[in-house]
Amino acid sequence: MRNDAPRTKSSSNIRRNLTLGVCGLCLCASAICSAQAPPADFPHFAVPGHEPEMDALRNMFWKHYNGAGPGPTLWDEWIPGPTLWPAVSSDAHMVEIRDLWSRALSSRILDNEGYVATHQHPSIAHPLGWPFPFWSQGIGGVGWHFSFRETVGPPWRPETLNDVKGWELAGASNLGITADGWQLQLDATGARVLTPEQTIDTFQSPFLQLRWKAIGLANARPYIEWATEAESGFSEARRMYFDPADPGAITLTLIPLYQNPQWTGKVTRLRISFDNPPASTVVIQALFTQYDTRQNVNNASFIDGCASVFDWTGNVEFLRLNIARIRTALSYLMNTQHGKESKAIKTTWVGHNGRSGITFVDGKKVLISGQGIGDNYWDLLPFGNLDAYASMRYYAALKTVAHLEQEIRLHPAWKIEGPAKTLTADRLEAHAEEVKREGNRLFWDPITERFIACIDTAGQKHDYGYTFLNLEAIACGFAEDRHAQQILQWIKGERIVGSDTSTGTDIYKWRFAPRATTRRNIDWYIWSWNAPESIPWGDQVQDGGAVLGWSYHDIMSRLKVLGPDDAWNRLREIAFWYAEVAAAGGYRKYYDGTRPGHLQGSGTPGGLGLDREFTESILLPHALLDGFMGFDPKSDGFAVWPRLPKEWPEFTIDQIHWHGLVLSIHATHKQIEISRTGGSDPVQVSIAGRKPITWSGDLPLKAQL
Repeated sequence: MRNDAPRTKSSSNIRRNLTLGVCGLCLCASAICSAQAPPADFPHFAVPGHEPEMDALRNMFWKHYNGAGPGPTLWDEWIPGPTLWPAVSSDAHMVEIRDLWSRALSSRILDNEGYVATHQHPSIAHPLGWPFPFWSQGIGGVGWHFSFRETVGPPWRPETLNDVKGWELAGASNLGITADGWQLQLDATGARVLTPEQTIDTFQSPFLQLRWKAIGLANARPYIEWATEAESGFSEARRMYFDPADPGAITLTLIPLYQNPQWTGKVTRLRISFDNPPASTVVIQALFTQYDTRQNVNNASFIDGCASVFDWTGNVEFLRLNIARIRTALSYLMNTQHGKESKAIKTTWVGHNGRSGITFVDGKKVLISGQGIGDNYWDLLPFGNLDAYASMRYYAALKTVAHLEQEIRLHPAWKIEGPAKTLTADRLEAHAEEVKREGNRLFWDPITERFIACIDTAGQKHDYGYTFLNLEAIACGFAEDRHAQQILQWIKGERIVGSDTSTGTDIYKWRFAPRATTRRNIDWYIWSWNAPESIPWGDQVQDGGAVLGWSYHDIMSRLKVLGPDDAWNRLREIAFWYAEVAAAGGYRKYYDGTRPGHLQGSGTPGGLGLDREFTESILLPHALLDGFMGFDPKSDGFAVWPRLPKEWPEFTIDQIHWHGLVLSIHATHKQIEISRTGGSDPVQVSIAGRKPITWSGDLPLKAQL
């Protein structure tokens, strides 16, 4: 990027009201904790002879459904579907859930490049990224905070404020520090402020954030310059421009210093030039360096969430409003994240090189501050560089957008303009197959016969037996058939990987899900998680623990590869476990120390992810609808392909809210019957993979399987 590039290209101003308070997760968590018995109009799962298991799964569904809704972007892939289909008219929050999702996804921030913001809880980390790490958690960054007004509290920022000792002013007067920050009167044109001397490691400081407000800079082109150990002066080559602040509110200005090739090595001092007319005023709340905490899965999650909302609601206006954003989000993955060129996601953000922040020299642990920053849900693990998890999600996003573009082409009445040639449905489908082939070549380990996490910039592959990655790869179609078979043989304990810590039946020690990992990991983490060996195996979710939600991918994978009987055997065991949990008084009472396992949640570390922030737990019972019933929502209809285990004589699900209809589906091994309320418009229905038929709705739809 050029140093004199237009300021709209060289910085980002983030309004505080968009940065803070955007996560509904706390509301969801508290509602889940207080969940009662499901209301009468909540969907029922009915299988004669298996009433206890179905009741347990229904109660589990309600526990995690009650109060659930939009949260951070990371969960957009998982939460919309399970929350959109239950027709619960007795609960006011659930009546509004479709509008809530439409508004949340339509409000997701996309930056100038097309990156989709994380929308997690606030901190002083990258405002569009994950809330940690931030500058004071490492060695080599720097920060000055003159006010904490409207700033998140500890531990998400330092506890003490700074003074202005060592700062120098030119053409400006010091008006003192108030509750808002450091007040400056800019007396002369082109006033400047110079920071104290302090060594800044540029690897630890790819961004600089300035929190400030200004009066009189509306037409200014402020910029920052820096001196280095090698060059003590300032120059245009070491300069980056940024946008002027708002006059009335603190503005979060993010300056991507890493984009300037001269931002390298050790920096010794910073100088801000305001490019101001006389008699301007500035308030500096804070100036600090910033790690790059963006997440490379956000764009795919946003895309999948938008598709879910559209398919379940049929809201064409929502699609019309968001299709350009969807295309931009996918283009970012294709271009900036190198998906098109590499046929895999290659993350080149600073600190995301796939390498651990923990290393050993002569047997002594050494921390590499700034290295090992996470990219996804598993925020302590250094996925990055050539990233298998992100590539799998990229593949799914390509398939999703290809489906949307095909629907847009087939429905000219929607009045949505077609995509660029590079984003047509045919090209996206072809590219998705390229990504699948390359991913199965690049990330498949022929020795352990499973997918690895990533390949770092040193060419090293990282594999600790990631069941969550491998099962989702099967469920979304990323894994080739032969690889899917081998993965399930390993996870079911039928195939032993000699290097693993957990093998055989121990993989399902926690009963409700396979261990998230099957090999002990005390080496491969972000630098700030620097004593993993101090925590016993299984007492962290990312090291031998388990997460309930990811059993969804286990069930869906077994259905796809091994059939409904195998999938039901696994799901039934989970239902039995949940009935025990409910009888004990819930998760927290069940895992109260009287049996193995410690829950994680609300700041408490542990190995089992079930409640509180683990809102993805809602996924598991959802497998009854889109797995065993095979219900697939579409823009103008739906597909149903029931897959009943042999011991189920029949299966019924009611209260299915699709578009404006409420459906009830009853299936046996030989036939299916669908009834509906709420409208008589024709609906296209595909049964068991056959050509769609038009259903007017006057009578129940009956068909042979």
